[in-house]
Amino acid sequence: MGAAVGAALFQLIGAKNLAGEGRVFVAFSPWVWALLIVGPAALLVRRRYPVVAFAITTAASLTFATMAEPHWFWAVAPMIALFHLAACGRRTASIVAALTAYGVYLVLFWGFRAELDERVLPGLRETLLVGIALAGAIFMGGIAKIKGEQMAQLVKVRAERERAEEEQQKRQASEERLRIARELHDVIGHHLSLINVQAGVGLHLMDSRPEQAREALSAIKTASSEALREVRSVLGALRTEDEAAPRQPALGLSRLDDLTADAGLPVETKTTGEVRTLPAEVDRAAYRIVQEALTNVRRHAGAGATASVCVDYLPTALHLAVRNTFVEVAPVREGGPAGTGIAGMRARAQSLGGTLEAGPVDGGFLVSVLLPTGEGA
Repeated sequence: MGAAVGAALFQLIGAKNLAGEGRVFVAFSPWVWALLIVGPAALLVRRRYPVVAFAITTAASLTFATMAEPHWFWAVAPMIALFHLAACGRRTASIVAALTAYGVYLVLFWGFRAELDERVLPGLRETLLVGIALAGAIFMGGIAKIKGEQMAQLVKVRAERERAEEEQQKRQASEERLRIARELHDVIGHHLSLINVQAGVGLHLMDSRPEQAREALSAIKTASSEALREVRSVLGALRTEDEAAPRQPALGLSRLDDLTADAGLPVETKTTGEVRTLPAEVDRAAYRIVQEALTNVRRHAGAGATASVCVDYLPTALHLAVRNTFVEVAPVREGGPAGTGIAGMRARAQSLGGTLEAGPVDGGFLVSVLLPTGEGA
């Protein structure tokens, strides 16, 4: 719309100025004014019919050019139409249209020079400028098309990048929620199992051995306090930046002694290899796997069972072996849900690229885990 209005103003004002200088050789009748307007008006359909728009603007401009001295203003509308024809990607059509228009121009003003008023005839300079203007319009239209494609590609790439970043954020949020759910499962499962065992011992010894019952209640209090601290530590991941940092040390093998001391059964710990700082996710996963394995021992190995935890620092991995002895098989509750401890430990190990094997051995059960640590990989 803006281009059509601009071209119309250029042609109307230019024609009026030329007429005032006596350089237009016909009277300004309504059809002459219509001739000056029809070319710019054709620009309104240039997006849908670019070839038709160029043909109409060129015909109107050439017709008016036979009534006035040569001037650049009557070429404004055709140049806009030709520029748009090239810019919309129709390069061949724009070249053919430009050559056709230039051929008509040469035939009209050079082939029929004798029939035209000599005052409207262009010289060699004007003829060359028309050809250069047509070529320039095609060239600039091609540049505009390339720029438009580059801009569209840039917008597309930016949109794809933003979509990828959004999906990455959603995936990270989902993984974080899954990690928190696993942490809560491990914390609550471990400590509630210990509380359940100690509560059973306390009830059993309440009358006959009150001192041992007191020790069981003390263990319950310690386990519940530890559970609350660990739940706060896990949920601390949801804390905003302006909140205080967690006071509880990060869970890892550095707290293995505390874990085995509160296991509710005798646990022997052995460490081999060169002890070193592990990646945080590997250290935390190792702690949780040992914790879940000891929880399973309490649930299924029976009263009086013992366990051993072996931690082996390999050059590029960490190996864990949790083994226990069966004393009596714990009764299976009818209708109870199937255990998910081993599946959860295996999923945790596999999420870090590790492996977990679990199964019965002579007189007991063995959980063997291999977690890559990344060194030397």
